[in-house]
Amino acid sequence: MSHRLDRRDFLQTTAAISASAWLLQDELVTAAERKSPNEKLNIGLIGAGGKGEANRDGVASENIVALCDVDDNRAANSFRKYPKAARYRDFRQMLEKEKLDAVVVSTPDHTHAIAAISAMKLGLHVYCEKPLTWSVEEARLMTKVAREQKVATQMGNQGTAESGLRQAVEVIQAGTIGEVTEVHVWTNRPIWPQGMMERPKQMMSPPSSLSWDLFLGGAKETPYHSSYLPFSWRGWWDYGTGALGDMACHTANMAYMALKLGAPKSVEVVYSSGLSPVSPPKSSVLKYTFPARGEGYPAVTLFWYDGGKLPPADLVKGLNLPSSGSLLVGKKGMLYSPNDYGAQYKLLPEADFKEVKLPPQTIARSPGHYREWIEACKGGKPAMSNFDYAGPFTEFVLLGNVALRVGKTINWDAESLKAAGCPEADEFIRREYRKGWALPV
Repeated sequence: MSHRLDRRDFLQTTAAISASAWLLQDELVTAAERKSPNEKLNIGLIGAGGKGEANRDGVASENIVALCDVDDNRAANSFRKYPKAARYRDFRQMLEKEKLDAVVVSTPDHTHAIAAISAMKLGLHVYCEKPLTWSVEEARLMTKVAREQKVATQMGNQGTAESGLRQAVEVIQAGTIGEVTEVHVWTNRPIWPQGMMERPKQMMSPPSSLSWDLFLGGAKETPYHSSYLPFSWRGWWDYGTGALGDMACHTANMAYMALKLGAPKSVEVVYSSGLSPVSPPKSSVLKYTFPARGEGYPAVTLFWYDGGKLPPADLVKGLNLPSSGSLLVGKKGMLYSPNDYGAQYKLLPEADFKEVKLPPQTIARSPGHYREWIEACKGGKPAMSNFDYAGPFTEFVLLGNVALRVGKTINWDAESLKAAGCPEADEFIRREYRKGWALPV
């Protein structure tokens, strides 16, 4: 059965959550006290192949003592690089048997929550790939458990550590382009198949290197087919979250942070093509509306575009738009980022901002995305994209998928974790877990 979050579990208003980008240092005490800054962490990798290789290299300064992957071939490079590390296919066995300080979760989206929450419940620090979770409720629970366990956490939206993103946040919050009321975010994804109308009908046997049952995890029982793996799982609702889940945690990050957006009031499907019950759309345009959030932060409309869709031509006239980027429209001008991460930006029209001075630095610059998390694990300042920030951010992102799947505008009640007057959205806000895979909360 699906775990359903009770209203009493609501942590605080989402506006208050996103107003604080990271927790106070003295809140992270339990697991962080295990290691001094000069000691190395014992880290287990949950998902050692694919994206897990990049994350593995990001934490290579520490002791990588255990490797877990459901596909031996996919993880072969990690097995060769760390021949002394213990090997597992089932992360639950790894967590039970190994003496770890932290884990890195680089599995497909549908496994993030159960792997990360299982680890946090054991007092382990967690680095988890984006999107933080497969469902909105899972994101809320990840935030809750991380706070309860007082562990160091980090979501894998690497752009958060970029100095350019942090400077852009300072520029916006200083009022350089005036009050922002409109945001446009676009991506070249999907770059994998999406918009399939039905599941494959052909029966196939999984390769011997793969444990298909462990790949499924909490997802419903489904026969193996090669169209699901190794990377194309992103285009199937049971395992991935489509173009939106893959890229919005990167491309919308700077705007979400700078504008302290919190939870949207509503999400509207402006356009979608190829959407089906089993697969995200080939392309879509979504409209999120956010209420005012205090002085200097008026109501905002945020538009999301994927599958080749772009902002209105009259708005971006004269710009040679890249395949991914973002544009924030303020009363005094615009801030344009031609970058997935928001790591570079320019102020428009350029003639109006030739003499502009940068505001005082208010956000510390990062020692590096992975280094931030490692230092937090050892008792340092929390990483900027810790789950207190990343959880509400992921909720906002995934609500777009909820609107797509119900096929109409949803009015969001963040406190009750419900789409008001839309009970059919519940199954997309939460998920039913396969027997034996319920969340340990």
